[in-house]
Amino acid sequence: MSSQPSDPPVSEMFGVYIHWPYCLSKCPYCDFASTAGARVDEGILAKRYVQELAELPRRRITSVFFGGGTPSLMSAGLVGALLERLAPDCAPDVEITMEANPDAIGLPKMRALRDAGVNRLSLGVQALDDAALKRLGRRHSAATAMRQAENALRTFGRVNLDLIYARPGQTPAEWEAELKRALALEAPHYALYQLTIEEGTPFGRRGVRPAPDEVARDLYLMTDEIMAGAGLPAYEVSNYAAPGGACRHNMTYWLGADYAGVGPAACGRLGLLATQNPAGVSDWLAGVSEKTPLMPAERDMEKILMGLRLRRAGYPAAGLNPAGVDRAVRNRWLTLHRHRAYPTAEGILMLNRLILEVLPDSPAR
Repeated sequence: MSSQPSDPPVSEMFGVYIHWPYCLSKCPYCDFASTAGARVDEGILAKRYVQELAELPRRRITSVFFGGGTPSLMSAGLVGALLERLAPDCAPDVEITMEANPDAIGLPKMRALRDAGVNRLSLGVQALDDAALKRLGRRHSAATAMRQAENALRTFGRVNLDLIYARPGQTPAEWEAELKRALALEAPHYALYQLTIEEGTPFGRRGVRPAPDEVARDLYLMTDEIMAGAGLPAYEVSNYAAPGGACRHNMTYWLGADYAGVGPAACGRLGLLATQNPAGVSDWLAGVSEKTPLMPAERDMEKILMGLRLRRAGYPAAGLNPAGVDRAVRNRWLTLHRHRAYPTAEGILMLNRLILEVLPDSPAR
C-alpha cells in the first residue's frame, strides 16, 4: 500500500477543486449541484475548464480534488489534460483525488485514471446492504461495491470509502455488521456520514426521515468506538483514517487554507476573496462568476466553524472565547492541550452549541 504524504504547513497548502456536474442518475437524498442523464459535450466543457485553470493564481498546488456529480464519468483523457495544465504548479507529492461511484468505474478506468495522474480514489459505497442501496436510490449492488473497492485498493492504495448510516429503520446491530464488513476491506480512510434530508430533494418532498436523534447519537458513539478500535480514529466529524491517512484536500478546507474552485457551482477562498461559480452549466460556460471581498472577521468565523470539526488537529484556543472554552471543557465538549482546543465525541454531538459557546465575543452564560 502506498504511503500518504505528510501535510505541509497550513500557510503552504493550496487546493484546487474541479466540479463535474453530471451523474448517471440522481439519488433521492442528494442536494449537490448535479444533473442526471444529460448528453455531455466534453469538448465544450474542456475549453471552459482550461480557461478557468489559466485564470488561477500561480501558487504551489498541494491537492487537486475532482468532485461532483460523478466525476469518474469524465474521460481519462480530459482528466489527464486538466492535470497537465496544473502540473507546472503542482508539488512533487500533490494529492489528486477522484470521486467515483461503483457503477461508474471499473478496473480499466481506474488504471486509466491512475495513468492520467489520479493517486487517490474516493468511492461512494454508501451501503453494503442491497435493500438499503435500493432505498437510497443507488444503482449498484453491495457485491459490486465490494469488488470495486478491492480494485481501487489494488490500483491506488490511497482509497476512501464513503458510507451513509442512521438511515430510516436502521438498527445498531445492522450498522455494526455493515461497518465491520467495510472494515474487512482494510481501506486507510473511511467517510461515514449520517443521513441528512434537505428540503427540495425527493426524500424531503416525500417526508422521508433519518433515524431519530437518540438512535443517531448511539450510532455515532458506537461508530467512533469501533473505528478507534480498528486503528482508524476520527480526525473530523465524519472522517476516520489511519495515522497519516487524512484527506489532504479536505484538510485544506478544515484548516482554513486557500483553495480555488473550478467548474459549475464551485467556490473558492483566496485570501479575503470569496469566489462562487453559478450552478447552471450554461451560465458557467458563459463565464459568469461572483467574487466577493470578505472582512477579516468573516473569514475568521469561517475558520472557526470548520476548524472545530477537527478531532486531531484542534483549533488555536487563543482565537476563541476564554469563558466559553472553560464552560465547554467543564461540559466535556472540549479538551485543551498545548494551547489548542480539541472537540470530544460528545462535543461533536453538540457541535452547534459548542460553536456558539466558544465564538469570540459571545456573551457569558
